[in-house]
Amino acid sequence: MDKLTEYLNAHREDELHPSEIANLLKDLDEKSFDDAVHSIPKDLIADVALELPDRYFGDIVESFTAEEIAESVSELESDDQTDFIQELEEIDEEKAKKVFEALDEEYQADILQLKRYKDEEAGAYMQTEVYTAKLSQNVHDVIRDFARLRREDELENVTYLFVTDEHEKLHYGVGLDHLLIFDFTKTLAENINENPEQYRPIYATDYDDIDDVVQKFQKYDLASMPIVNAKGRLLGRITSDDILDIINEQATDQMYHLAGLNDDAEEDENIFRAGKLRAVWLSINLITAIVASIVIGLFESTLQSVVALAILMPIVASMGGNAGTQSLTVVVRQLALGDIAKHDAFRTIKKEVLLSLGNGLLFALIMGIIASVWFDKGMLGVVIGLSMIINLLSAGFFGSVVPLLLKRMDVDPAIGSTVVLTTVTDVVGFFSFLGLATLILL
Repeated sequence: MDKLTEYLNAHREDELHPSEIANLLKDLDEKSFDDAVHSIPKDLIADVALELPDRYFGDIVESFTAEEIAESVSELESDDQTDFIQELEEIDEEKAKKVFEALDEEYQADILQLKRYKDEEAGAYMQTEVYTAKLSQNVHDVIRDFARLRREDELENVTYLFVTDEHEKLHYGVGLDHLLIFDFTKTLAENINENPEQYRPIYATDYDDIDDVVQKFQKYDLASMPIVNAKGRLLGRITSDDILDIINEQATDQMYHLAGLNDDAEEDENIFRAGKLRAVWLSINLITAIVASIVIGLFESTLQSVVALAILMPIVASMGGNAGTQSLTVVVRQLALGDIAKHDAFRTIKKEVLLSLGNGLLFALIMGIIASVWFDKGMLGVVIGLSMIINLLSAGFFGSVVPLLLKRMDVDPAIGSTVVLTTVTDVVGFFSFLGLATLILL
């Protein structure tokens, strides 16, 4: 609490930053946190709540009245207002209703509009606050209006002027750096018509997939993107800071999915829910382990005859598993970034297979020599060497093919890939190693 109070006092005359307050709050123990929450400036309550991890959200909103929260929510941009209300609805629907009703009608309308969209649609991430001007407006008047809006804090993070007609249909987009070199005595239309193609906007419709929007931001290095409806009418914009949040969320989801975890469940304080979802994934892994054990059981007599095989078996499976994970991770990430085109699948598979084959040959030679010297059996080195080539080759193939197939079936490539891959590398590794041993050593 001392740190938070010290920070607030030191910055009382400056603009307080919610993320800094959130970082200080996270460092406090439970009792100090409860005390310090009341020190948050009233206009920053909602901002700080959104900056903190989800598990703190309930503690923040319980510490203030609906009216205090509504006043703070009014300071947010429309997309953040919607996020806040939706998160509050999950915790306390009654309080969310009171906060919503305490907001101005204009804010209520924006929130209701944005809530209509699904999570994967671009409209769910846009903010309705946009800086616009009409084609017929004089440049001098546009700059004067913009300066007034900035002074009154009506706009922020604006680098782009959206130019519309009288029916709010989007026609052009002008960066503020270009606006400043326009002829101030002419209209926007007169300035733009000198080189209209330069000001054609890159846009998305409100029902476009957000993944496509993210790729456009990355491809064209955009700071913001206008969002229009099916008729071309300007509805709002998505800014680069929102896109960065989406990219971070997607990367987090990907890591969790590869490990068989769920982001929402792991953030939830309900241990039972997280444990149940983990148990489901572990149950699937248990089944795959049993399948691998059954394969080993088929060669029980071989293992009894050559005890060294039991010592070397984990090496074959481990190398295959790690090689497969490398291919899987690369392909899943490239799919997420849009680096693999639909016609590009064969090139990707070929690359991963060749890499795995090259490593397979290298480590087959190394392990073959080690096994031969270790157990004084030259043919044992041949067996493990051949097995390692087969297993790493299959690991590279399935590590690239499985996520590509899942993507083709519109399934998240990160979900389920690891289970399939683990099963393949274990079964192929054990079967090839023990099968070759049976044929060559017995």
